[in-house]
Amino acid sequence: MESLELLMGGFATALQPGNLLFALIGCTLGTLIGVLPGIGPAAGTAILIPIAMAISPTSAIIMLAAIYYGAMYGGTITSVLINTPGEAASAVTCLDGYAMAKQGRAGAALAVAAIGSFVGGTVAVGGLVLVALPLTRFALRFGPPEFFALMIVGLSLVTGLAGRSLVRALLSAILGLMIAQVGIDPVMGAPRFTFGHVELMDGFGIVPVVMGVFGIGEILFNVEAGAMAVFSPQISRLMPSRADLDASKWPIVRGTVVGFLMGLIPGVGAIVPTFVSYAMEKRLSKTPERFGTGMIEGVAGPETANNAYANAALIPLFTLGIPGSPTTAILMGAFMMNGLVPGPMLFKEHGEFAWAVIASLYIGNIILVILNLPLIPLWVKFLKIPYGILMAIVFGFSVIGVYSLNSSVFDIGIMLGFGIIGYAFRKMDIPLAPMILTFVLGPLMERGLRQSLEMSQGDISILVTRPLSATLLVIATLVIVSSMFRAFSAVKGDTEV
Repeated sequence: MESLELLMGGFATALQPGNLLFALIGCTLGTLIGVLPGIGPAAGTAILIPIAMAISPTSAIIMLAAIYYGAMYGGTITSVLINTPGEAASAVTCLDGYAMAKQGRAGAALAVAAIGSFVGGTVAVGGLVLVALPLTRFALRFGPPEFFALMIVGLSLVTGLAGRSLVRALLSAILGLMIAQVGIDPVMGAPRFTFGHVELMDGFGIVPVVMGVFGIGEILFNVEAGAMAVFSPQISRLMPSRADLDASKWPIVRGTVVGFLMGLIPGVGAIVPTFVSYAMEKRLSKTPERFGTGMIEGVAGPETANNAYANAALIPLFTLGIPGSPTTAILMGAFMMNGLVPGPMLFKEHGEFAWAVIASLYIGNIILVILNLPLIPLWVKFLKIPYGILMAIVFGFSVIGVYSLNSSVFDIGIMLGFGIIGYAFRKMDIPLAPMILTFVLGPLMERGLRQSLEMSQGDISILVTRPLSATLLVIATLVIVSSMFRAFSAVKGDTEV
């Protein structure tokens, strides 16, 4: 009951004209980012952070969150129309979505995807409302040792973001920790690794780093292939038939459950729930051999899981302060730039803000389902822009955005430098997510450790003698060991083959 009352207060804030406008802008920009192949939600969110910094914290986070889950739906449009996923989580939708488009049923596929995304996203936000207060009350029992152990759990999720190589993920994570050490020592107050540059006294800025790694790095990687233009088929009927809706209802229900549960586990990634949902629908189907030929179930399930995951992934971020994906790590950085630290204290110290953002998630899901179907012809026109021109525009906005934060050419240099790092990582197949995750969590982890050692007068055993801290460290150890075992098994299997 208390949660509902707080949510109603959140709606009162979220429905203010200014916040409603920024939710609309975020949903529109997010969908556009998802539609344009090669950008993706992480890069799109990073590039637009400078715009968000010019407005109030509540409006800024509402807009950035809307960009995040809007991009998750936008990727569906290109998957269905041109067999090119706008972002990785929509890749599985190509299998049946594009086949439906070739049969003249693109409208039905996109409509069912919109309905499923709305249902999955709305249910996931409902879950956030239910668990927010119980989780935060539990987490308020955390002292510095427990907070440090929780950050170790967050860093252990690097193994979940490893991609195909755990070693490469660890290299990426170590670089992120090294970057996080630059600046003023949080306890002693002495400069570290600044090499005489006054601009580095505050450390590397979150915006130049994430815009460089995801934005500029992505641009360099995609432009290397040469500019391209894409075209889409004609769309006739937009609404699904009664048979399509009947065939989609249970996949939507199952996709909601799969996406929500996997969103609660940081580090899973948005791709996993969509493929799990697709595999489940194929296994449960009476005609599994027809999957890949235009089955509506192959669109409804994964797309629902996609948006359910996107909204559920905000639960560990809001309640525990653990970002489980590159985009939520960037969102966490935006929180911190506004003086807000996600986690249990967020609801205690900035409750009005937290519940306004949660309420905006409901509003954003409604905006998405209303906007997307009528605007599909408009998104199709954006797909006809030559890729080289599009990326030049994005690059220009990136430079202007970074410079506008502090009027600093030095920040532009940082962004370009990290853009080269991001490009090199993509070329060498080194995952970017671990670096950003450790870059964001590293200072928080260090502060928790230093405070713990001050409490115990230098006795490290404080981390294992407190039950909650010890339990969290055991969980982190199990996560790391199980991931290493899977990686070793995969290498052994490849060797035997």
